Amino acid sequence: MAYRWETPASVWLEDDRTGQFELASSEGLGQLGWNARAQAGAVAARVPARLPDIARLLGASLPAGCTHAAIYPEGFAFCPECGRPLERFAGRRQHLPDWWGPYADALLPRHVPHGLPVTSLALGDSLEERPATPVIGRFDDAMPTPPNAHCVFAAAGYGFPEQRLLALAPGRGVLQYWDPLAELWQVLQPEDGAADLSFTASDYGWLPVASLGHEPRRGEVALLPTAHGLRRLWINPVSETYRTETLLAAPLVAAPGTMRRHIACLARNPGGGVSLYALDADLAPSPAQDCGALPLTGWSRPVGYDGRLLWLHPEGQLAWRPGEAPQFLPWPDTWLPSLDLGGPTLSRDGRMWLIGHDGQSYCFLELGTASPQRERIDGARLGFANLLFRRGHPVLDEPWSGEHVEDQGEDDSLVLPLLRSFNNNRSQPSGLVLRFHKYTGRAEDALANRVIPRTTVEWIGRSNVILDEIARLARPHECVPFVYANRLWLHHPDWNRIRGWHLEALS
Repeated sequence: MAYRWETPASVWLEDDRTGQFELASSEGLGQLGWNARAQAGAVAARVPARLPDIARLLGASLPAGCTHAAIYPEGFAFCPECGRPLERFAGRRQHLPDWWGPYADALLPRHVPHGLPVTSLALGDSLEERPATPVIGRFDDAMPTPPNAHCVFAAAGYGFPEQRLLALAPGRGVLQYWDPLAELWQVLQPEDGAADLSFTASDYGWLPVASLGHEPRRGEVALLPTAHGLRRLWINPVSETYRTETLLAAPLVAAPGTMRRHIACLARNPGGGVSLYALDADLAPSPAQDCGALPLTGWSRPVGYDGRLLWLHPEGQLAWRPGEAPQFLPWPDTWLPSLDLGGPTLSRDGRMWLIGHDGQSYCFLELGTASPQRERIDGARLGFANLLFRRGHPVLDEPWSGEHVEDQGEDDSLVLPLLRSFNNNRSQPSGLVLRFHKYTGRAEDALANRVIPRTTVEWIGRSNVILDEIARLARPHECVPFVYANRLWLHHPDWNRIRGWHLEALS
């Protein structure tokens, strides 16, 4: 026989023989049935390692000085057997900023392009307190690399009281959950009817629920592209599963974007071409808008600026403004984009530009217009959103201006920006970069499979700080920075540990 305990959010069953509590159901998580899933035995084996994490997510209680039960329902302050006080997590709530990748930072001001590696978090205020160059620092913390290492990261509450980290491997469709108490990655299993999460057609990008204008419900994660449509993702950390909800049943060819409370998706239509589907704030799709016979793979994440979304491709750019028809603009003449060198950047008059090559030299091309202006340059610039470098020196004025030389010794280095931190009170851009030392080859070669003997991870800002040193780095474009638990992390699929640096409390 089992006694039934009901709390405002959950239903628990107490075994009248052992006194152990079993979670039967919980708001947003559905029916759990630990015993039905053969987890009663696991309560003595695998589940105990997960109970500290589960208790914090549910607001349940844990024993502090007795062993009568492994976990207690929400609100329990004392053990009902011996009366000893319990460790209560009900009412506790973390206040940490969400991270969905810098491409999905909704807190950036409108005059900053959205969809580029730019964050609104003031990372420099903390990192610049460290010893400046030439002192070589080391990472402060580390965590294991996810089992499926080619992944994107999200850190948020997902409707729970504490922040948790997810790592999604879109190439394999595998969703991984970091248990910070057990210090283990859990691979979440799909529930019956859940969609395949894989998406490999173009650059990956998901949309947080906050982009819909409401706070996430319990377990609600994000809107994400899949090979067969746009899905809403839900997780159940208790049963270590996920489920999906279909919002648009059409094979997507690019990551979705948001503009003025509209969600825009590019999908393959029955005729083999591409159509644009726009969903309103209620996620109701409008009639498809035909874009023509466009490529079905190879699109960038959309960039939002000046009321428009832009998807970039080696063959051209697709521009869309809510209420207007999408427009595809092929690249002019012999000009080809150099998308591996970075992303769009702004000139001082607010126009957006992209670096490329016209067969004779590198040059910047104006974006979003049928008659673009060109600006020739004398060498490649690496970066995006005005965080630009020519070789080892920053470019501080127009994107096509000459580099600002502070140290002649950096002439034989090459800097690759990874992340810009936007801050209104700074006159010059600041951000996280990789510096390849003693490198005099082409930038394109360094970004391919060439092994760089010595690389430093640096913060460029009011003071320049060397955060760490890396030996024999290959494919630097696969470095993924993210922010979680008041730390800046840097991940590379070849590493067995993710490196982290402590930050002051972020808000």
